[in-house]
Amino acid sequence: MADAEAPTARRALVTGSAGFIGYHVCERLLADGYEVTGLDSLNAYYDPTLKRARQARLLERAGFDVINARLEDEGVLMDTMAQLQPEVVVHLAAQAGVRYSIDNPRAYLESNLDGTFELLEAARAHPPKHLLMASSSSVYGASDALPYAEPTKTDAPLSLYAATKKSNEVVAHAYAHLFDLPITCFRFFTVYGPWGRPDMALFKFTDAILKGEPIDVYNEGRMRRDFTYVDDLVDCLARLIDRPPPQLSDGALAIPGDSLSAVAPHRVVNLGNSRTVELLAFIEAIEAATGRKTQMNLMPMQPGDVPATWADNSLVKALIGEVQSTDITEGVRRFVSWYREYYGIEASTEAMGSAAAAAG
Repeated sequence: MADAEAPTARRALVTGSAGFIGYHVCERLLADGYEVTGLDSLNAYYDPTLKRARQARLLERAGFDVINARLEDEGVLMDTMAQLQPEVVVHLAAQAGVRYSIDNPRAYLESNLDGTFELLEAARAHPPKHLLMASSSSVYGASDALPYAEPTKTDAPLSLYAATKKSNEVVAHAYAHLFDLPITCFRFFTVYGPWGRPDMALFKFTDAILKGEPIDVYNEGRMRRDFTYVDDLVDCLARLIDRPPPQLSDGALAIPGDSLSAVAPHRVVNLGNSRTVELLAFIEAIEAATGRKTQMNLMPMQPGDVPATWADNSLVKALIGEVQSTDITEGVRRFVSWYREYYGIEASTEAMGSAAAAAG
């Protein structure tokens, strides 16, 4: 009797695979048994060396392949989707950063709008079973309806970055309706962790504190953020893959507070920690992890920024069950440990003692 054939591995395409979140998503999907193709342009918004280091680690894993190209270039995604026929697409590639969108708005139009259009056209021609697209908590803009729930009105963005993310959600809804594409748009809330982005506060603060330099603290530290550890977010995302949004006409069960469209297999989902942390407490966690105190330059609020973010994660819990939540002190400690290792910075005896005391 012939041996039964081994089941074919599920195939996934991840755009932005050399980015911070994209790298962790690829690691998780590979661990879950997927064959993963990453697509990334390795652009120079921040140090491409870090992106290449992430990509090199992924290429050491069986089942991973990569295409280095710009998703907004016509035909790239169409050809890729035609060749791969992926079951799952996770779209993370984007021009990131609220403040940079003030200085270089064209980059956001090209990457976030043109690039996502190219992806949706490719998905229309070669439909996956589930398309998951990154959005952002910044779409909540000027809303003061904290904690933010998915049905909250989101038509008052405060930055071009936020506007492009909101636009992508709306255009994705049209494609879901017209072409019966199951699309989940997930809204990130201040993601942090090892292999993080150098333009984000945790990376910049850690770098400055370890160098003995002062840090710029906006709005004089009177801000609160829903800091979300990257492994917690990726776990939710991976578990959502098998929960594509159905058509309501298919007899979908009603979920209180659901964002499921009445006319399309389209849903938006918050992926946050569902608790807020004061910025000054966040800085204290970095000081504890590094074993050093810092000098703060108290600055006014930056254009496009908001005083607080806070995710209502009732919907994601209703969809996948309980979600993991890493304590901010532990999450920051893990980042600082990675940072020291990656950049070859040894912890002093004094620093290690302070960090251990804070952990205890």
